[in-house]
Amino acid sequence: MSQKPEQTSLSFAPNPAPAPEFAPRPAPQRIPRWLERVELFLRVLVRVSIGLWLIFAPWTQRIWDQNPLFLHYSSLGHIAVNGAVRGLISGLGVLNLWIAFFDALRHRNG
Repeated sequence: MSQKPEQTSLSFAPNPAPAPEFAPRPAPQRIPRWLERVELFLRVLVRVSIGLWLIFAPWTQRIWDQNPLFLHYSSLGHIAVNGAVRGLISGLGVLNLWIAFFDALRHRNG
Protein backbone atom coordinates (compact mmCIF):
# COMPACT_ATOMS: atom_id res chain seq x y z
CA MET A 1 0.00 0.00 0.00
CA SER A 2 1.46 3.29 -0.96
CA GLN A 3 0.84 6.28 1.21
CA LYS A 4 -0.16 9.47 -0.48
CA PRO A 5 -0.16 12.78 1.37
CA GLU A 6 -3.58 14.26 1.87
CA GLN A 7 -4.44 17.26 -0.15
CA THR A 8 -5.28 20.05 2.32
CA SER A 9 -5.71 23.06 0.06
CA LEU A 10 -7.82 23.44 -3.00
CA SER A 11 -6.50 25.19 -6.01
CA PHE A 12 -8.74 27.80 -7.56
CA ALA A 13 -8.56 29.19 -11.04
CA PRO A 14 -7.64 32.89 -11.20
CA ASN A 15 -10.54 35.32 -11.47
CA PRO A 16 -11.06 36.22 -15.13
CA ALA A 17 -12.59 39.61 -14.23
CA PRO A 18 -10.18 42.54 -14.45
CA ALA A 19 -9.14 44.27 -11.24
CA PRO A 20 -11.36 47.26 -10.45
CA GLU A 21 -9.84 50.64 -11.03
CA PHE A 22 -10.46 53.18 -8.33
CA ALA A 23 -11.96 56.39 -9.66
CA PRO A 24 -10.79 59.59 -8.01
CA ARG A 25 -13.28 61.05 -5.57
CA PRO A 26 -14.91 64.31 -6.58
CA ALA A 27 -13.93 67.32 -4.52
CA PRO A 28 -16.39 68.05 -1.69
CA GLN A 29 -18.76 70.87 -2.50
CA ARG A 30 -18.57 74.02 -0.40
CA ILE A 31 -21.69 75.18 1.41
CA PRO A 32 -22.86 78.54 0.00
CA ARG A 33 -22.01 81.55 2.13
CA TRP A 34 -25.62 82.73 2.34
CA LEU A 35 -26.72 79.35 3.69
CA GLU A 36 -24.06 79.48 6.40
CA ARG A 37 -25.27 82.98 7.38
CA VAL A 38 -28.91 81.87 7.51
CA GLU A 39 -27.99 78.88 9.67
CA LEU A 40 -26.01 81.11 12.03
CA PHE A 41 -28.87 83.60 12.27
CA LEU A 42 -31.41 80.88 13.07
CA ARG A 43 -29.10 79.25 15.61
CA VAL A 44 -28.52 82.56 17.41
CA LEU A 45 -32.23 83.43 17.25
CA VAL A 46 -33.24 80.11 18.82
CA ARG A 47 -30.62 80.41 21.56
CA VAL A 48 -31.66 83.97 22.40
CA SER A 49 -35.35 83.08 22.56
CA ILE A 50 -34.72 80.03 24.76
CA GLY A 51 -32.39 82.08 26.95
CA LEU A 52 -34.91 84.88 27.43
CA TRP A 53 -37.66 82.40 28.19
CA LEU A 54 -35.48 80.63 30.77
CA ILE A 55 -34.56 83.92 32.41
CA PHE A 56 -38.10 85.24 32.83
CA ALA A 57 -40.27 82.11 33.14
CA PRO A 58 -39.32 81.16 36.74
CA TRP A 59 -40.22 84.63 38.00
CA THR A 60 -43.65 84.99 36.38
CA GLN A 61 -46.63 83.86 38.40
CA ARG A 62 -48.73 82.71 35.47
CA ILE A 63 -46.07 80.41 33.98
CA TRP A 64 -44.28 79.14 37.07
CA ASP A 65 -46.58 79.34 40.09
CA GLN A 66 -49.74 78.19 38.32
CA ASN A 67 -48.07 75.44 36.33
CA PRO A 68 -50.35 72.35 36.17
CA LEU A 69 -47.36 70.04 36.54
CA PHE A 70 -46.28 71.73 39.77
CA LEU A 71 -49.85 71.82 41.05
CA HIS A 72 -50.37 68.10 40.38
CA TYR A 73 -47.08 66.99 41.95
CA SER A 74 -46.87 69.00 45.14
CA SER A 75 -43.35 67.79 46.06
CA LEU A 76 -42.07 69.04 42.70
CA GLY A 77 -43.96 72.28 43.27
CA HIS A 78 -42.24 72.83 46.63
CA ILE A 79 -38.87 72.42 44.96
CA ALA A 80 -39.82 74.68 42.04
CA VAL A 81 -40.82 77.64 44.24
CA ASN A 82 -37.43 77.63 45.94
CA GLY A 83 -35.49 80.78 45.02
CA ALA A 84 -32.27 78.84 44.39
CA VAL A 85 -33.99 76.61 41.83
CA ARG A 86 -35.48 79.64 40.10
CA GLY A 87 -32.04 81.27 40.06
CA LEU A 88 -30.48 78.12 38.63
CA ILE A 89 -33.01 78.04 35.79
CA SER A 90 -32.45 81.73 35.12
CA GLY A 91 -28.70 81.10 35.15
CA LEU A 92 -29.17 78.54 32.38
CA GLY A 93 -30.97 81.25 30.41
CA VAL A 94 -28.07 83.65 30.92
CA LEU A 95 -25.68 80.91 29.78
CA ASN A 96 -27.76 80.43 26.64
CA LEU A 97 -27.59 84.16 25.90
CA TRP A 98 -23.84 84.13 26.52
CA ILE A 99 -23.33 81.28 24.05
CA ALA A 100 -25.53 82.98 21.44
CA PHE A 101 -23.66 86.27 21.83
CA PHE A 102 -20.21 84.74 21.42
CA ASP A 103 -21.34 82.50 18.60
CA ALA A 104 -22.53 85.58 16.71
CA LEU A 105 -19.30 87.47 17.46
CA ARG A 106 -17.05 84.58 16.46
CA HIS A 107 -18.66 84.29 13.02
CA ARG A 108 -19.13 88.02 12.46
CA ASN A 109 -16.23 88.45 10.02
CA GLY A 110 -15.55 84.99 8.83
